[in-house]
Amino acid sequence: MRWLVLYARSRQVPASLAAVVVSAAAVWGLARDGGAGQGDPRPAVLVLAAGAMAVSIGFSGQDLALDRTAAIGWAPRRAAHVLLAGAFVCAVLLTLQTMGHDLATTAFIARDSAGLAGLAALGAALSDGRYAWALPFAWLAFAFFAPPPTSVPTQVAAWMLLPAGTAAATWTAVGLAIVGVTAYAIAGPRT
Repeated sequence: MRWLVLYARSRQVPASLAAVVVSAAAVWGLARDGGAGQGDPRPAVLVLAAGAMAVSIGFSGQDLALDRTAAIGWAPRRAAHVLLAGAFVCAVLLTLQTMGHDLATTAFIARDSAGLAGLAALGAALSDGRYAWALPFAWLAFAFFAPPPTSVPTQVAAWMLLPAGTAAATWTAVGLAIVGVTAYAIAGPRT
């Protein structure tokens, strides 16, 4: 087998990708039939957060000691893994939207996908790949119940639900993506 296939299998990529597709289709179907209005960002955010949580499970390998002592450089592979995972989650939702029911704009989906992937990577670097989902889940839960975003701190707290042109939301997502990917690429999952 080639190293890419081995890497994907050791990181549970096939199961993660299947979970992303199934969760996205389920939320999309419910939003299509449910009462979510055209301007309601919550279904799109739910799809993206569920996708980020599903792919974050693979941010640690089967044996962390092997990852730390391998002769190959893991930093570029880890960074590529996070970036590709975020791009896949984004692509799944954009593909579903081509079937007729728009949940959000492309800029909104790309921003939230990048921010949530970075948040999941930061969760892996701070805890472990098995618990990397906790950080996106906690921020999502807080954003759903946060007070109305009237000031910059509340806009940062609710960044995933704000429209695509909001500066505080964009900078929060970009910052989370950069910090998360960098921390995970350099440090890897915490043991």
